[in-house]
Amino acid sequence: MESAKKIQPRPALAWHNGQREKLAKMPAPIRLKDLIRNIRSVRTAADERSVVQKEMAMIRNMFRDEDATYRCRNVAKVLYIHMLGYPAHFGQLECLKLIASPRYTDKRIGYLGAMLLLDERHDVHLLITNSMKNDMGHNTQYIAGLSLSCLGSICSPEMSRDLAGEVEKMLKISNTYLKKKAALCATRIIRKVPELLEMFIPAVRSLLNDKNHGVQLTAVVLVTEMCTKSPDTLIHFRKFVPNLVRILKNLIMSGYSPEHDVSGVSDPFLQVKIVKLLRILGSGDADCSESMNDILAQVATNTETSKNVGNAILYETVLTIMDIKSESGLRVLAVNILGRFLLNTDKNIRYVALNTLLKTVRADSNAVQRHRSTIVDCLKDPDISIQRRAVELCFALINPSNVRTMVKELIFYLDKCDPDFKSYVSSNILQACEKFAPNKRWHIDTMMRVLTAAGNLVPDESVSMLIQMVSESSSLHPYIVQQLYKALKEDTSQQPLAQVAAWCIGEFGDMLVSGIVDEEEPIQVRTYYVGSVEDIPSQSYDQVESVEVSEGDVLNLLESLMMATTSSQITKEYTIHAIMKLSARFTGSQEKIKLAIMPYTQSLDMELQQRSVEFQALLRDHENMRSGLLEKMPPIEKKVDDLDIPRNNGELLDDDDIPHKGEQINLQQQESNGLLDLIGGDTGTTPSIPNMGLQQPNQEQSTGGGGAILDLLSDLDFSAPSNPVPAMQPQAAPAMNLLDGLNALQPTAIPAAQPGIPDLMGGSLINNIGGTSIPALPPITALEKDGLKIEFHFERDSAPSNVDLQMRASNSTGAPLENFLFEAAVPKAIQLKLLTPSGNMVPPNNSGLLTQVMKVSNPQGLPLKMRYRLSYSAGGAPVNDVGVISNFPANLFSSLGNF
Repeated sequence: MESAKKIQPRPALAWHNGQREKLAKMPAPIRLKDLIRNIRSVRTAADERSVVQKEMAMIRNMFRDEDATYRCRNVAKVLYIHMLGYPAHFGQLECLKLIASPRYTDKRIGYLGAMLLLDERHDVHLLITNSMKNDMGHNTQYIAGLSLSCLGSICSPEMSRDLAGEVEKMLKISNTYLKKKAALCATRIIRKVPELLEMFIPAVRSLLNDKNHGVQLTAVVLVTEMCTKSPDTLIHFRKFVPNLVRILKNLIMSGYSPEHDVSGVSDPFLQVKIVKLLRILGSGDADCSESMNDILAQVATNTETSKNVGNAILYETVLTIMDIKSESGLRVLAVNILGRFLLNTDKNIRYVALNTLLKTVRADSNAVQRHRSTIVDCLKDPDISIQRRAVELCFALINPSNVRTMVKELIFYLDKCDPDFKSYVSSNILQACEKFAPNKRWHIDTMMRVLTAAGNLVPDESVSMLIQMVSESSSLHPYIVQQLYKALKEDTSQQPLAQVAAWCIGEFGDMLVSGIVDEEEPIQVRTYYVGSVEDIPSQSYDQVESVEVSEGDVLNLLESLMMATTSSQITKEYTIHAIMKLSARFTGSQEKIKLAIMPYTQSLDMELQQRSVEFQALLRDHENMRSGLLEKMPPIEKKVDDLDIPRNNGELLDDDDIPHKGEQINLQQQESNGLLDLIGGDTGTTPSIPNMGLQQPNQEQSTGGGGAILDLLSDLDFSAPSNPVPAMQPQAAPAMNLLDGLNALQPTAIPAAQPGIPDLMGGSLINNIGGTSIPALPPITALEKDGLKIEFHFERDSAPSNVDLQMRASNSTGAPLENFLFEAAVPKAIQLKLLTPSGNMVPPNNSGLLTQVMKVSNPQGLPLKMRYRLSYSAGGAPVNDVGVISNFPANLFSSLGNF
């Protein structure tokens, strides 16, 4: 009975047998090519996802059941699904199992999966380090090659330190198949852990001397990586330049070799890598550069340019020639190669040529200038990327000798270029004109042409740049205002051009109406209304026809600009200012100007409404002040950045202290007796020229009619103080609103002075309850002429340096003096503030006074001298007078101790 009993199997063996039976019942998984066919046959993305999800579910089940029979096939399908973009991280451990398999077919899929699914960010990759180390020593070169390929792909710093010794050993073996893979692994290890670099240096010489081109190529890549990582290694490998030159020469001179020939060029990949390494070794070293000049010239002249492989070699050769210390003739040859690239039909080659010329134009501009016409032709290329590179290169080629031609071509391109690119082109044209303009006439013509071509796409600063240029070109004002009037009449939609035109018409509207154009500077070509070269009329080369314009035409144009729906708020502000300024330029259009401004006193825009109300009040109630407030602006000074301001030992220099060409600044000659020298001193403050609405012009501008203030100071002379006085710090004057003080100012009563009590020493003791009083000064007569008498009365402030002057004007004639205006200027170290006068008419027969208070601050106690300018109407005839008042009391600014 006992022998008849069956032997029961062990539990573990029973389980494995059950699994085997279960797997035997499961159908075999489909092959990879069948999965690819199923996925490609679906019509929608949803169907594709369904197929992929079903297959991945089946693969997961087989992985879970530890199916080793079809593991390789399933991992291959997982890799394909991963390439389609679906998550496949669950296959990472299966790849490790395949790598540990002894079969080559399993290892091949396992290493491929590791390279695709793993990287140094996943800690799982560290689990295969031991398997890779074992496979590197395998007798089969293909298994060792798989391990090296995987290491070069997913190598991390930790893996690099563990396997660097094994890679270094494989660099010394005789098998070329493994040596080239080991060299690439060494390159990856150096990139990850640069301190391991010295381990691989001894093996480099044998790699370079190997006759196998693959080993030489990987050796050059390894040396290149070493040189970029370590400057010391770069110096060490410079002695290998003759070896590299020899290898490159053999490649050029060798005959046809089917194994290495690519489109008639012997191993172009190795040639490109060697030329690139020569560039690194020769950069900054004259001896190395000298030793490679000949071979670079041979490569540049003997390489076939009909194929892309030849163009690739020539491109690297050009970069090397321009980067090392090569001969000038070799540089010209390199630029000529790039010029030939520009004529190639391949757009990629043309783009590369333009990009390289842009980098080399600074090194050898003259050589690039020879290909200027070809570069300009690239502006017409339909490819937008080539156009943009050509534009950048054209701007880099502009210099004083070709600025006219280049800017003309760029303006023609600006007319037809993409709107998104017009802002960049117009901005760079304006900068080029600012830097290289041959004369102001051409500069202004070009800027107006750019505003016309670019329209509203020009940069914001272009308006201020053109206005600044126009303001300082006094001889061209008639021509400019006429050209801008024509442009504005043709098109009011271009906002930048409309703003500049409105400003110029407001400033120089009288010149526009007079119709006089002075041609002082000839121009090369008139490009203002020109679309192409063929459209240029013959008469535009020599003369400009004047335009007959009436006051009504000008005002009608400005009114239409105000009412245009395309006009921006800023343009309307420019325009209403121009209309107001024309009230001082035009004589017969006052009522039309008032009517033009009136509607905007109720504008919804606060700024426009405020200006309109102020202008209406000025036109209605303050006729005497209008001419002074609205006179022409002085030349606008060019804005200078802080970095460009001239300095002297860290201190800012004044305009008069900036050295000009051929001038030497002598600090001892800065002391002068004239008031203008005081203005140009070291205080850095502007002359104290208080004036109701008058503006200070540039000192270099010639004085003349129209309200220039500095002419008040032309004849004023002072003696310099014997002891230099510290410079007075400028004091900011309080801001004045345009309507402040429009009401008449009543004369201020002068308090009676208390008599001084003489003391024993002959002085005067001032006794006053509650404080000390300052002795009063007698008035002076400043002017008495043609029945007009002007007196100055003085009232001291509590500070000895501050004095209030009251000007009293009386009229002994039988006719009133109307439109009376008194202007004054004092030396730079003295500050003067004129308050609003009591009126603008001096009554006849001494029946009344016109008074005006002036506040004087003189901290340095300098003698006071005043330059004045007087204007009024007597019997309808205008009277103007200029003079100097120098009879002020000597003790006007003396301290109490001097009395």
